[in-house]
Amino acid sequence: MPGLIGFLPWIVYAVIATSDEWRSGAITGLVIALVLVVRDRWAGKAWDEMVIESSAAVFFACLTVLSLVDPHSPLTPYGPALVNVWLAGTAWGSLALRKPFTLGIARTMTSQEVWETPQFYRANAIITTVWAAAFTVAAVSLTLVLNAAPHATTLVIAIKVLTFAVPAVFTAWYPKHVRRALAK
Repeated sequence: MPGLIGFLPWIVYAVIATSDEWRSGAITGLVIALVLVVRDRWAGKAWDEMVIESSAAVFFACLTVLSLVDPHSPLTPYGPALVNVWLAGTAWGSLALRKPFTLGIARTMTSQEVWETPQFYRANAIITTVWAAAFTVAAVSLTLVLNAAPHATTLVIAIKVLTFAVPAVFTAWYPKHVRRALAK
């Protein structure tokens, strides 16, 4: 799915960053995010097409510094939850600014004449809201699980997968649904 490559730093971090490997995960996430941002800017992408990548660069820069300055931080076990707190903040913040983070990506997949329509904005606001809600659910769920049962790896993985897969599937389905509804 176009646009989902921007989640690569987050996915790689989720795989690498066990509670003992959060420094490696943070550094790897930062490197991948920076490569994506530089590659995308070099290719001429606008900043609004790279909200998730840019957000990843900032998050992983901060997390890298924290992991190097305080490697035994009490936040260490909550890395998966922190990722989702940041992503939720990014998504909700983009909605508050009336610039849903999916707008720039969606513009690359649609013709220019639909960009200024209320339906285009509304569809992207809804898609971004679904992502924001999923990130929020993940942040809360992971915080609770990591606090109560920090070694419940299967449950942590299930939460991560579901809260990414559900909005990704919705993102693929919803624009087609809107186009069919508008065609009637």
